[in-house]
This record gives sequence, structure tokens and C-alpha cells, in this order.
Amino acid sequence: MPSYASPAAPRSGDVAGTLRLLAYLAVSVALIIADHRGDWLDRVRAQASVAMQPVWWLAGLPSRLGRNVREDAVTRSLLAEDNRRLRNELLVGNARLARLQAAAAENARLRRLLGAAERGGLDVQLAPILDVDLDPTRQRLMLSAGSRDGVSNGQCVIDAGGVVGQIIETTPTTATVLLLTDPDHAVPVVVARTGVRLIVYGQGRSDRLRLPNVPLSSDVEVGDELVTSGLGGRFPAGFPVGSIAALAPDDSRAFLVGDVAPAARLDRGRDVLLLQDLAQPPGPAAEGDADHGGLPPGDALPEPPDAGAGEAP
Repeated sequence: MPSYASPAAPRSGDVAGTLRLLAYLAVSVALIIADHRGDWLDRVRAQASVAMQPVWWLAGLPSRLGRNVREDAVTRSLLAEDNRRLRNELLVGNARLARLQAAAAENARLRRLLGAAERGGLDVQLAPILDVDLDPTRQRLMLSAGSRDGVSNGQCVIDAGGVVGQIIETTPTTATVLLLTDPDHAVPVVVARTGVRLIVYGQGRSDRLRLPNVPLSSDVEVGDELVTSGLGGRFPAGFPVGSIAALAPDDSRAFLVGDVAPAARLDRGRDVLLLQDLAQPPGPAAEGDADHGGLPPGDALPEPPDAGAGEAP
């Protein structure tokens, strides 16, 4: 006769689990009803959000640091580029300003140069300086104007200050100027204040001329202005040559030797003026040329020490 098993008794664990589930459901329903009526869970969530903010800040710190580093790198690159651009613009601007200042100075110098010619009513020709040779034994200028421009040997060269020298050689496109300061150059002068006749020599320095054989009895003082006398016919009379900067006795104590500061600015400038040929007036000056035995009129022989004392040109 088959045996039948009796129904299994409920397990204690299943009953406990069911009871816990029912308890959780009851609590959930109670919380839902309480939240619906009092909104106290919103307040709990708000407090929890406040409490979690430091955690969120720490969690987002690496991202923020990386973003800041990238932004700083981009900003520094842009600043460096702007700095280079502004520096280049500043250099270009300074170069343009320097060029404008140089042009303004050159314009003012040319105005003075041409103004001096206009005030004297002179027939002149403007000639640019091509090269300068200021060696102590050779003082020359080369001009960018030659025989095809009407330049000829012997022409007097001046600037806004006074006499610069004379033309000694020409080609079709260039001309060579022998400066007053060349050791082989001499020019007859007179003291503007008294009319005493003297001769000034170059000594190889662009800032000094030599005035030898000045008689002790001559009325010559430091500061006196010297102008061309017109003797020899090479340099027209009345053009400034320089001013006496110093006077001292020579070795013989019979004469004075002077230093003369040139009136012309021999070591600067970009242009000079060429005087057109002036008619040589007949008279003592022409006779004096013959007495010099064919020497260039600008290199006239010195007068006796006392011959020029107190005489007018």
C-alpha cells in the first residue's frame, strides 16, 4: 500500500524573508505618504547634496586643472605671438621715425645751404657728395657731378658755413674737391675786423687750419673771423673761411702761429654748392697771378711777414 508524504512544513527562512519584504513595503508606503504630505525627503536630499559638494569638487579637480593648464598654454602662446608682432611693429615704426627725422634734418640743411646762396645772390650749382677721403695726408671729396654737368677745374666749392675747397679734377660724371684742410692747400684771407691779409694752410685735420707767420704787430685776436681776400682769383672775396681759435708765438718768437676753426662743415653733409665761374677783374689780382709763375691761384705763395699788416684787401 503506497505511502503518502505529508505536506512540508513552511521553512522558517522563507517566512522571515517574506516578513522583511512586507516590512520594507510598509516602510516604503509610509515614507511615500510622509514625503507626499511633508516633503521632508526633499530637505534630506538637499542636505545630502550640500554634504556631497566637497566630494564633487575633489572629483572635478583634475579636469579643472587640465583645462586651466591648456588655457594658460594657449594664452601664453597668444601673448608671445602678440609680443613678437608688437616688437616688430615697434622696430618698423622706429626705423620709419628715424628715416623721417633724417629726412627732416637733411631738408633743413639743404634749406640753409640754398638760403645762403640766395641771400648772397650767388649763381651756384648743387652737387651731391659721392665719397669722402679725410686721410691726414689727403683731404678730398668726390662729387656726383662732372664735366657734362658743367663742372670745371678751379671752381670754388662752398656750403652754408663757408668755403669748402676747390675742384682739382673732373671726369664726365664726377669731380674731385681739394679741401681747405688738405696739407697741400692754401688760401689767401683777410681778417674781417681789421683787413689784415694772411694765408691759411691746411694741416690734415678736418677741424683745424693753420695760420702761420702772423706779425706780432698785426691787430689779430682770438675770435677774429677770416674771409677770402680774393687775391689769386681762385676764391671770390668775402666768403667765410674760419675763425681764429688760438694764437701763440712760434719758435723764433718773431711771429705768431694761429689755429683756425673752419667755417664750413667739412666732415659732414651730403651736398655742396659749386660757384659758377666769375669773371676775373683786371688789375693787381691778375698781375699777382703772373708773379706766382703759373702756380694755381688758390695756392699763392705766402707774403712777407710784415707785408699784410694793417692793409685792406
